[in-house]
Amino acid sequence: MAPLDPQPQTIVLRAARLLDGNGAEPLADAALVLHGETITAVGPAHTVPIPLGARVIDYGDKSIMPGLVSNHAHVGLVDGVDVGARFYTRANILRQLRQYEAYGVTTVTSLGLNGPLFRALREEMHAGATPGADLFGVESGVGTPCGAPPASMVPVGDDQLFRPDTPEEARTAVRAMAARGTDLVKVWLDDFRGTVPVKMPPAVYRAAIDEAHALGLRVAAHIHDREDARAITRAGADILAHGVRDVPVDAELVQWLAEHRVWYIPTLSLDETTFVFAERPEWTLEPFVERALAPAVRARIDDPQWRERTLGEPRSAFARSSLAMNLRNVKTLFDAGIPIGFGSDSGVTPLRLSGASEHRELGLLVDAGLTPLQAITTATKNAAALLGLTDRGVLAVGKKADLVVLDGDPSRTIANTKAIVAVWHRGRLASGRVETFESLSE
Repeated sequence: MAPLDPQPQTIVLRAARLLDGNGAEPLADAALVLHGETITAVGPAHTVPIPLGARVIDYGDKSIMPGLVSNHAHVGLVDGVDVGARFYTRANILRQLRQYEAYGVTTVTSLGLNGPLFRALREEMHAGATPGADLFGVESGVGTPCGAPPASMVPVGDDQLFRPDTPEEARTAVRAMAARGTDLVKVWLDDFRGTVPVKMPPAVYRAAIDEAHALGLRVAAHIHDREDARAITRAGADILAHGVRDVPVDAELVQWLAEHRVWYIPTLSLDETTFVFAERPEWTLEPFVERALAPAVRARIDDPQWRERTLGEPRSAFARSSLAMNLRNVKTLFDAGIPIGFGSDSGVTPLRLSGASEHRELGLLVDAGLTPLQAITTATKNAAALLGLTDRGVLAVGKKADLVVLDGDPSRTIANTKAIVAVWHRGRLASGRVETFESLSE
């Protein structure tokens, strides 16, 4: 087919298969045309016009899929094996965002515990001025005095979390977050397995939700138990930020979530990280995971005494039970048509690994009973929809050129999402390599 008129900064990617994020079977022998940050054409290679002077990159037998979108992660909380407010720095956050991007997670939602630096960094990442995943999130969040989130687990600064005592203080907190341009509001409801003495009172979380809705903001709720999920969604919460992990979801809750289009982010890998690195199954030894480990973290999990102690702790047994229930419940809700979001709660503890944990989450979704294509659609198209983003999540004309090149077919084997050859973000090669390329002049 004859080339079109010249288009500067135009790139054509070719590959053996393309997964567009919509859930369809891969398109064979595909071509994708990128102009600047945007996809301008996609289809079978023999039907896609090649613009004059375009740089053509042939990835041969590789696969192309959309960049992953995380609905639940955190930034600036962890450095090595340590957690604390002192790590909420520009350098640490940008390092983590670059790691997400290198692992094919091109959009990240930092769901709370963010300080004043968040707003400026978010705008910087939106502008594409700095390498790393695009950044959205909850500006700080609404917790409970002497309650969740536990200060012993997440010792954040006073400027990273509100802990209102009264409904009016909750409304004031939400108004402050709105004034600073938060994307969402988050409330922490549960008692972290009884390790904190109190839960957020209903009057407080109802006030926070009402105020958020009055200001046009949606609310995500941190929960663990079914009854908390029922209570907070009946109060108007729009997103369950974790899966129900104590008992099976019942028909009444399923119907309520369906009728009110409540989003459900299972964060399956959250509980698994409590014990799995002490078990050291084969996948934790893969270079893909090893590269995400800070040296101090690697030293910890290589310590036989740490592994023995971890596996003997009651919280490990509790986490196993929670994971099993979470796997069961997400399949029930998926089959019922509840909108499922994507995230691993990575970045909040040392073993929830930025980028790598998102790929483990894909694997756990498949373990729960989703097909690889359904899991990928959850982590791309659906995750973008949860954020209200219509410019990414699928590979289609007019969308952002955020994509991952893989060795192998992830629609057949979900582990192939880890075989990353290259990541393209906003139409630019962010990490990895190209195969062959040539400039066409006619």
